[in-house]
This record gives sequence, structure tokens and C-alpha cells, in this order.
Amino acid sequence: MTHQRLLGADFLRAIACVMVLLHHLVFRMDLSRAPDMAEPIMLFLVMGSFGVSIFFVLSGFLLARPFWLALDRGEPMPSLRIYALRRAARILPGFWVALTVSLVFSITVSGSPLDAEHILRFLAGFLLVSDWHWLTLFPVDNNGPLWSIGFEVTSYLLLPFCLAILFALRLRALPARLAWLGIILAVLALHWLVVQWAPIDEVERGWKHGLLGGAKAWMPRFNPIGFFGIFALGALAAGIQVRLAALRHWAFDGLGLLALAAVGGTMAVYVGRPTEGFGLLGIPYGFPVVPIAIGLALVALPSSVLAGRLLDNRIARFIAKISFGIYIWHFLIIVLMVRLLPPSFQTGGEHGWSIWLWSSATVIILSIALATLSFHLLEQPVVRWARRLEKRERLEPAPA
Repeated sequence: MTHQRLLGADFLRAIACVMVLLHHLVFRMDLSRAPDMAEPIMLFLVMGSFGVSIFFVLSGFLLARPFWLALDRGEPMPSLRIYALRRAARILPGFWVALTVSLVFSITVSGSPLDAEHILRFLAGFLLVSDWHWLTLFPVDNNGPLWSIGFEVTSYLLLPFCLAILFALRLRALPARLAWLGIILAVLALHWLVVQWAPIDEVERGWKHGLLGGAKAWMPRFNPIGFFGIFALGALAAGIQVRLAALRHWAFDGLGLLALAAVGGTMAVYVGRPTEGFGLLGIPYGFPVVPIAIGLALVALPSSVLAGRLLDNRIARFIAKISFGIYIWHFLIIVLMVRLLPPSFQTGGEHGWSIWLWSSATVIILSIALATLSFHLLEQPVVRWARRLEKRERLEPAPA
């Protein structure tokens, strides 16, 4: 049944991936060398950093959905062992390989020292706790996007913990959704306390001081509690969507497309400002407008008549399938091209525009190729292995 594919989810995953990729590519272009007609488009595309927010809302939506279904049916909470196994199988193999390869190239090509600081950052990333301090926020020097994995994993852990409250209270339907809204407000209050009571000193703070200076500039507004607030809005959208899943109407087409337009409009409003897009309470990426708009799209598109099917086309489904690989590899490819393949991304001269075009095309092609290999040779085999373990656990008799 088409509805079971959750129309719109593949498109949103694909567009989030493309947005982040274009954000990092456009950042490499000297806009003074870009054609006048291209400059407004480039300024908009650099706000592709907002794709990170889409990833968090989408993850919260997809992971919370089985819990809402069980809650509404009065069933026990879904198995946390299976939940953890699925998340680990999907995220860890690709992330650990990308992290390790990035460290090797950081030392051998980029010239980073293998000192105590770099070892500490790598270990914090490997153990998925890099999101708790500015020193470890970026686990390696040459693959910046890996910073978000620790934040995602923290949200994975907090989600079932918070949903367990609803199961313990045996809430269903509207009371359960209202209770979850209360949890979101409590999370935002806790984020505000973190920002107020965990200040960062001003010593070498700012991107002009490199990655660590940038990490200090991001924190404490970038913190795992605030990002869980984004994630939890996706979970709330899942709670609403499961109540509307049986409906189908053209009104949902309009609502879904309007929500996507709201995301683009919000990005346009932030053009010219810092690409972190700090919003309410200092939470990044246009909070709360962008997460709410993405949540509305996720609620509406599965019940749409046509929009969801058009958006979830073959291209979107393919990019969505390999999106994790594109995310964890593309930035390393950019860095290696700059180092090993001059004049890649040397866009300050008279041929800057053409250099940027072929450099960006090369990154896109290599990222898709590497992500495809990663999916078929690493990610998918591990996920299949995990599913076999799931089946074996379900077949085993429950203890008396």
C-alpha cells in the first residue's frame, strides 16, 4: 500500500541531503566572481544548512511513529532492544568508517598532529558523546558535518525515555499529544537554562580561530537538549499523523506544499545573516518555524492525493536511500580535492566561476558514487544482519 511508504518522507530526506551538500559547495565560491544572475541563487543556497533541521524533524517523526501506534492501541511499549539495534545498525558502521578514514587523512594529508587533543576528539566522536563539549564538538579536522551524529544519537536516547512517561501514565489520543507538547516545553525550558548557565569563555572564540573557535561560537546555543527540541517536534508530528493516516484529500496536498513553501520562505528571510539561522531561544536553523513547517508537511503529505507521489519520485527515493553516505563523505571529498587536486575551488581568479562549477560537479559525482558503494557494501548488509537478529529475538519464547 502506497500510504505505508509515508509519502513525502523520501523527498524530505533527499532535499535535506542536497541542501547540506550545496551549502558546503556554495561556501567555497567567491561570490564576487559569480555571474550577477547567479548571486541571489547562491545566497539562498548557502542557507542549505537548514537541511540539518529537516533531518532531525524527519528522524523524530519516523522513530516515534511505532511508539504512538502502540500507545493508541493500548499495547506495551515497543522493544527498546530492537529500537537500539536498528539505530546502531543504520548509523554506526558508516559513521565509524567515515570518522576513522577522516582521521587518517587528517594526519597524513591535512597535517593535523596526532596529539592528546585530537585523540580525545576522535574518541569522543567514536563513543558518540562529542556533542556535550565545545572541545569535542568536531571529532576530526577535515569532516565537519560529523558533528551532528552525536546530537542525533542523544535524541535517539531521549526519545524513548520521554515517551515512556506517556506509557506509564497510560495516556492516549489527545491527552497523550498534549502531554508530549508539555514535554517539548519542558525541553525548551531546559535548553534555556543551559544557554543561561553554561556560558563559553571568549578566548579564541569565533570561526576565525578555526574549528575549535567555531565550536565555541556555536555553543551553548548548539547543545543536545535544544536539538532534541527540534527532534521532539518531529515526534509530535508523528503523533498527529497516525491519527489522520486513514484520511486522503486534496486539502492535504495544499497543506503539504504550503508547509514546504514556508521552509523556503524562512530560509529567504535569513539570507545575509549567519547560516546557523539562530531562532527562538537561540536554537539554530529557523526554530521553531522550520521544524513546525516540516512537521506539517510530514503530517499532510502521506494523506495527499497527488503531491506526495510527485515529490517521492525515483530520483528522490534514490538520493534518500544513499543520503547518509552523501552526508558523511561529501565534506571530506571537498577537503581532499582542495589539498590534492588544485586548482579545485580556487575561485578568487577570473576563471573562478568555471572552476567552481567543475569542482562542484566532481564532488557531487564522487559523493554519489562513494555513498552508493557505502550503502550496498556496508550499510545495507549490516541492516540486513540486524533484521535477522530481530527475527531471531521475536521467535525466542518469552521468559516465564
